[in-house]
Amino acid sequence: MDPLTALLEGPRAHGAFLLRSVLRPPWSLRIEDEAPLTVLAVVRGDAWLGPAADAPVRLGAGDVAVLRGPDPYLVADDPATPPQAVIQPGQVCVTPDGGHLADLTDLGVRTWGSGLDGPTVLLTGTYPTVGEVSRRLLAALPPVVTAETADDPLVALLAAEIDRDTPGQEAVLDRLLDLLLVRVLREWLDRPAAPSWYRAHSDPVAGHALRLLQDQPEHPWTVAGLASATGVSRAALARRFTDAVGEPPMTYLSAWRLALAADLLRQQPDATLTAIARQVGYRSPFTLSAAFKREYGRSPQHYRLREPA
Repeated sequence: MDPLTALLEGPRAHGAFLLRSVLRPPWSLRIEDEAPLTVLAVVRGDAWLGPAADAPVRLGAGDVAVLRGPDPYLVADDPATPPQAVIQPGQVCVTPDGGHLADLTDLGVRTWGSGLDGPTVLLTGTYPTVGEVSRRLLAALPPVVTAETADDPLVALLAAEIDRDTPGQEAVLDRLLDLLLVRVLREWLDRPAAPSWYRAHSDPVAGHALRLLQDQPEHPWTVAGLASATGVSRAALARRFTDAVGEPPMTYLSAWRLALAADLLRQQPDATLTAIARQVGYRSPFTLSAAFKREYGRSPQHYRLREPA
């Protein structure tokens, strides 16, 4: 399982929050929901997107932005428009001074704003959780990734489905949002700024080794065994892998196994530590527990229960 696939495992399992916003200028929203990942699509009109650390970015109809949380950001009709609403964790909406919103109200199924005839329509999808495996990809992302999707039907499909209230609708929306997310991330990953471990997949030696480690973490890999599987010498494998991925193969494998274990602890609450250790390539739950605590600062049990160290 590659990191891009892993990124979607959490959202598919837990469901994403989706909202259509229909707005009349002047409007400005400060988002403080602390979501780890957000997808924002402009269906009609335009908007300015201003992460706290960067200059505002203008989005037109058909543009999509992926935002890496949990830092707050501003989306507005104009960068100079002061915020009229603050979106807090749990999708609690208040005025900047904490009062009740009057100008922006519920307009129907998954829809809110200042009126259905507003010239600006935004679609927002937030992923409430992500796993440890996918954090490797998220950590490589800039605060905002944008893409033009004017010729892509996904935004139109999502816009057509978001205000429907029929059986199975949440699953439909999750799939569409996932596809839109992959569409944007794939475009970004094809750029020179993509992380080295992603670009390494195109290397015939390092890419082959990387896929073996990702797909078979339970195998008792050694540098010699990995070199044999890829048809090169140990020295050649170590050099090619480290140059392409940015770290030696066994270092990558250790981090990969522990990230998989972390996700399995929460995805499989009834699984024993022994079973999880076996799945990710540790000989015993004791060696997994010791390595896990070194990496995450708390025991697997505390991590599973979301308890502090």
